[in-house]
Amino acid sequence: MIALFLIAALAAQSPPPESAWTWTLYSDAEPVVLAHEVPDTANLRTTLECDPGTSVARLTLYGGAALTGMARVTAGESAAVAEAATARGTTTRLALRTDHPVFAAFTVDGRLSISVGDERRPVEIPGAHLAKLRRFAELCSG
Repeated sequence: MIALFLIAALAAQSPPPESAWTWTLYSDAEPVVLAHEVPDTANLRTTLECDPGTSVARLTLYGGAALTGMARVTAGESAAVAEAATARGTTTRLALRTDHPVFAAFTVDGRLSISVGDERRPVEIPGAHLAKLRRFAELCSG
């Protein structure tokens, strides 16, 4: 009985398998959210969130090193600067305009990089989920 309890406790602490992570678009309500998550859990890596028509996406990165200060955001050949703020421990938040060339480049190949000083955090959306990113940008744009 004790062994089963210990196995259950260890299983609860171990991270979800990589195959459990997916990108999900929530567009039925406001705000619109594109989340890199394990469905039906509280496990999040990244969220993009916006109020429809505002052209502003709020990017939140969970876990890892928290980034604070002026961030260089790059995608493809485009770059932007945004203020990164720490929220709740290791969560980083910043805002990007969906009509900026860096966001347009992000929707092409699904790769975005956020750097503050020597710290770098990539966001990668696989090709199979790029339609969700493009739909997110469409819903957010004014």
